[in-house]
Amino acid sequence: MKKLGMLLTALLLLLLLPLNAWAEELLVPVGKIIGLQLRNDTVTVAAFDDAMGSLARDSGLRIGDEILKAGERTVRTPGDVRQALEECGGVITLTVRRGSKQSTLEITPRKTAEGYRLGVFLRQGIAGIGTVTWYDPETGKFGALGHGVNEPGGCLLKMTEGNTYDAEILSVKKGKAGCPGQLKGSADAGSVCGSLYRNSPQGVFGVTREQWTGTPVPTAALSDLYTGAASIRSTVTGSTPRDYSVEILKIYPSGRTDGRDLLLKITDPALLEATGGIVQGMSGSPILQDGKLVGAVTHVLVGDPTMGYGIFIENMLAAAG
Repeated sequence: MKKLGMLLTALLLLLLLPLNAWAEELLVPVGKIIGLQLRNDTVTVAAFDDAMGSLARDSGLRIGDEILKAGERTVRTPGDVRQALEECGGVITLTVRRGSKQSTLEITPRKTAEGYRLGVFLRQGIAGIGTVTWYDPETGKFGALGHGVNEPGGCLLKMTEGNTYDAEILSVKKGKAGCPGQLKGSADAGSVCGSLYRNSPQGVFGVTREQWTGTPVPTAALSDLYTGAASIRSTVTGSTPRDYSVEILKIYPSGRTDGRDLLLKITDPALLEATGGIVQGMSGSPILQDGKLVGAVTHVLVGDPTMGYGIFIENMLAAAG
């Protein structure tokens, strides 16, 4: 009877332990650049063709206009506009939204051997490059950016679907006080390597067909973090990530939702020489401390590019679903 009582006490103690004290998730910290294309159900004017776009421009169409209808056809994809042009008979009416105002434009498209053309480049959603934070080799799931992708107006993009692509860095615009730097890259549109299923304030999440190499490491609980030496894994040249030294200066109380959970300072001379600090495109770079994945880089301090913020990995994983 005494032995049974001791057993029950031991089990009770196990049940009272916090989950992250005895069950740590193992993930690969990636740090690799990929191309991201997030699509929604809006189609906007991205640019005018130099040779054929003058008629559309003269009719009042502007870059940034959201095309709501083409003729009587509701527009949800660029293909809807192309279909309406095939049916227009020489003149097409576009219903567009510019800011909060809606208007109707009558445009005479160019007639070519391939059919009628507006002479504009249309964009559905947002495309760019970003850094992969973590990858789960058992499920193929991954998380990137550590923050959401927003519309030009600042609201979170309501993604309907998205893809990822192989990418590489072509050049770097170094950051300096008052002027954030940027990684300039190229994505191979013919090499879809995964699909996206969620755009959230804590990151962009998807499933990849790539089997990103790397050693899985434990994810850190909030209680594991401390101010002091750490590292980030980033790609700032070509397509191969490497580790750079940083210092965690401050850990903010949990419960923040803006991706500013950690304050970081870049201390690695090689990274400072290459980029000036944290630059656009490095968002999502995994933060490592004592062999554990603790978070991801999210923002740069505009006044001092050697410093920036990061999100707790727990917050990122909670949003991944």
